[in-house]
Amino acid sequence: MRPLLLLSIRADDAAADNEYASFLGLAGLEERDLHRVRLDQRALGDIDLRDWSGIWLGGGPFNYSDAEESKSPVQRRVEADLRGLLDAVIGADFPFLGACYGVGALGNHQRGVLSRRYAEPVGLVRVALTPPGRRDPLLRDLPDTFDAFTGHKEAISKLPGHAVLLASSAACPVQAFRFGANVYATQFHPELDAEGLCTRIEVYKHAGYFDPAQAEELKALARRSDVRHPPAILRAFVRRYGPGRTGRSEATAAGISGSRDGGLTSASRR
Repeated sequence: MRPLLLLSIRADDAAADNEYASFLGLAGLEERDLHRVRLDQRALGDIDLRDWSGIWLGGGPFNYSDAEESKSPVQRRVEADLRGLLDAVIGADFPFLGACYGVGALGNHQRGVLSRRYAEPVGLVRVALTPPGRRDPLLRDLPDTFDAFTGHKEAISKLPGHAVLLASSAACPVQAFRFGANVYATQFHPELDAEGLCTRIEVYKHAGYFDPAQAEELKALARRSDVRHPPAILRAFVRRYGPGRTGRSEATAAGISGSRDGGLTSASRR
């Protein structure tokens, strides 16, 4: 049984550990089912997609729209690692879900336009599914509109023409999209519950997402919010692709086994 792979970019242990625990708990997984690689600590190296049932990419403080000269060596290395991985993922239409930072990673890789125009403060947002979103295998169990937690400095301002828009919000037109049949990204956080958001509010209190004086008010808002629908995306992903599942299409499986380099490694394909 192949596990899922979670890629993390969070350098703070409290935030990174809470993210892993949140993905586990809200997706209904055991630790043996979800292997974590902390890209803040080491390079990704070669990834053979045949070792994994799917890949998740968590959020974090990096932004693709940051000025190049302001990016740390770790941020540049993470971006290079993800370029190589996404070459393989997109080429094979391999099951992938990126949360928040994943929007930037996928959007940048596929030549979408990223900007600070549609940034959203930390807190609650009302998300609406598009008609394709209401039919999508990962999102169709959600209501047409639902509340989610968000907080980001950049967003997609123009999707590539081959992307399928799945969800939107009043302040951020691109809240979820899909490439091919199996490659997804959400701007909101499907892995967050109230306590998880409170952890991140504390960790990133001085990271420029909000006025630090608002931290306790934002925590109180999180705890009185009814954000119960977004984790259904994770559970649908696990049902469709997760350990022991056979949800990938025959075309996707053929794309993996038929990769021109044979090994389907990621970083080596840069």
